[in-house]
Amino acid sequence: MVPDPKDRLSELLPFVYRLRDSAQGEPLRALLQVIGEQVDVVEEDIRQLYDNWFVETCQDWVLPYLGDLVGYQALREAEADDRAPDRIITPRSDVANTIRDRRRKGTVAILEQIAADVAGWPARAVEFYARLAVTQPVRLFGLQAAASRHRLARGRIVDLRDGDALDRLEGAFDDLARTVSVARITSTRTVRRHNLPNVGLFVWRLQDFSVSMAPAFCIDRARNRYAFSILGNDGPLVTRPVAEPGPTHIADEMNVPAFIRRRAFDDRTADYYGPARSLFIWRDDEHHPVPLDQIVPADLSDWTYSPHDNDVAVDPVLGRIVFSSSAAPDSGVWVNYSYAFSDHLGGGEYERPIRAVAGRPVYDVGPGDGQHHSLSDAIAQWKHDKAESPAKQSAIIEIHGSGVYEEPIEIDLSADDRLELRAAQASRPVIRLLNWYSNRPDSMKIRGAPLTEDNYSDGLDRAPRLLLDGLFITGRSVRVTGLIGRVTIRHCTLVPGWSIGADCEPDSEGQPSIDLADTPADLVVEHSIVGAIRVNENRVDTDPITVSVSDTILDAVGPQYEALCGPDGQHARARGTIVRSTVFGRICLTAMDLGEDSIITGPIGVTHRQSGCLRFCSVTPDSVTPRRYHCQPDLVVAAVEERVRRGKLAAADAEPAKARERLRVSPAFTSTRYGTPGYGQLRLAGAPEIAQGAHDEAEMGAFHDLFQPQRAANLRARLDQYTPAGFQTGIVYVT
Repeated sequence: MVPDPKDRLSELLPFVYRLRDSAQGEPLRALLQVIGEQVDVVEEDIRQLYDNWFVETCQDWVLPYLGDLVGYQALREAEADDRAPDRIITPRSDVANTIRDRRRKGTVAILEQIAADVAGWPARAVEFYARLAVTQPVRLFGLQAAASRHRLARGRIVDLRDGDALDRLEGAFDDLARTVSVARITSTRTVRRHNLPNVGLFVWRLQDFSVSMAPAFCIDRARNRYAFSILGNDGPLVTRPVAEPGPTHIADEMNVPAFIRRRAFDDRTADYYGPARSLFIWRDDEHHPVPLDQIVPADLSDWTYSPHDNDVAVDPVLGRIVFSSSAAPDSGVWVNYSYAFSDHLGGGEYERPIRAVAGRPVYDVGPGDGQHHSLSDAIAQWKHDKAESPAKQSAIIEIHGSGVYEEPIEIDLSADDRLELRAAQASRPVIRLLNWYSNRPDSMKIRGAPLTEDNYSDGLDRAPRLLLDGLFITGRSVRVTGLIGRVTIRHCTLVPGWSIGADCEPDSEGQPSIDLADTPADLVVEHSIVGAIRVNENRVDTDPITVSVSDTILDAVGPQYEALCGPDGQHARARGTIVRSTVFGRICLTAMDLGEDSIITGPIGVTHRQSGCLRFCSVTPDSVTPRRYHCQPDLVVAAVEERVRRGKLAAADAEPAKARERLRVSPAFTSTRYGTPGYGQLRLAGAPEIAQGAHDEAEMGAFHDLFQPQRAANLRARLDQYTPAGFQTGIVYVT
């Protein structure tokens, strides 16, 4: 029999005392249990004190004290916000490596290490004085030393036949000689790179995300043309970074998540192509990989190149593949590749938090043995099992791998059902909804019991719930009807516009990705990319539903379309909460309970303005909202009015000045088209009121939790400490 841990003190007593204590009702045992609880607290505190001696295991509050012992200078004061991670405010690795970094102070390689430790950005440091053209002394012309040869290369004119060097022009890996430009790289007005004291730190903000053993998209079966992306759009492939061999190594194209260039892929095909490298291709099945010697780098911009024999043409810039007619695949093409994006948002193979099984039955879906080979089979099996055993009403359907499921999906839920349809870790399953029927919609149907007055009043407590987690849905919408309590969409992609073309233009503009029709279901969307949400609720004798959107891009593919509205642009019978999200489109709601740290590019219309609040948001001037606090463009308009009141601006010039300020703080994005690498990312040249306009001085919108302004500020502060004497280091954003 295993002894109770609470009795570990009483177990130390001689048996005779325990026997006497048992005869008297065990009062001594109860006393020792109380003492034992306090002993556990003291022992845990002693263990934690030992852990606090080391920077790797100490508690967060100890970090500043350990940093003070080694003379570490804090980068910035921590805001009163527990969402800001410790790695952003006080990077643990930066404190741990303080002494090591000081020993390497003044070297170029340390600048790259600082960028990784402080900001979490891959980087390449460049001393621009080494790229300046110099006059060659005649006496060094005949010398064969490496330094002399390098100087001779710097003194030459541009070789127009060196296509690879020209392809790297103005980038982080450009090594062509320049004439000197007398300007600072840190100037706030005119920035010039090529000067003697200038050092450039090129950083990559976009991350690389892998897709493993996924089907390629067949664009033209007759001509054997394929795209790496399952949506068929053109998208640049990204290098899967390789760890640098040592601390003194200067990063090259293989060590950063750079876009793969055609010439680089041609020159170093073996470095990019392979099962564990940046891209790989299988023909027909996983047992027939395309060997390296059959890969032909090519420019497939106009699809004019045709490979010969068994060759396979690959264009890494557009993400296109062409097979020769003699080696055309019969049963499909599968690919490994990496794409670029800002953050862990939408469906992807990145690690995400998932709920524990906790005794619930799990129905595995995937190509392996013992698993269901289709979602419909798993759903049918769950319906059969829960009919026999009500204990299986709470279940998980888990999809393994990054395959594509092209089948009609219909999920019928009854009272007390709790279903979680999710992707396994390191998987990105694609649900492709096709045009199956000609006389009815082809959406993914989630149905509850028919909604009546009786079951609405009596059945909300037992209403079923559904969680979609880690899925990638394209082709049609997700339609929710009937008596359902809540639908949660987490880390999913519901392609805006249903699907996209080769140029990333949406196929079905204005079509919703989520359709709530005659249902009391509350909708929760977290860390996702979704198209428009339409609420079709006509009952006036029920409470409005709740729609909560957080850390999400809600995209109606244009500000003129309805992102969250009722049918035909009417006000939806819903109460909305939008937090740390980017909305491309109009919003029409009954009430807005809370809008915070968000960007909404279309007008907002709210019928009940007496309740709710918008704070630290960017909205359009014609929006009708609840009371606003610290929103744009309200602040810049108020600043103009204050200048007029103080007599610093003529009243006649007030309206033009307000118009200019509204235009200046209008959010500017790298791209607003889903499928492009910079989708939803704020442009560097945008207004600082948006880039640092959140309540904690982070950026507004879906990428708030990246804390990019804080990263940049921390990096600039640390660069000032580690830049070689007499030099100036500027940050150059590659992505």
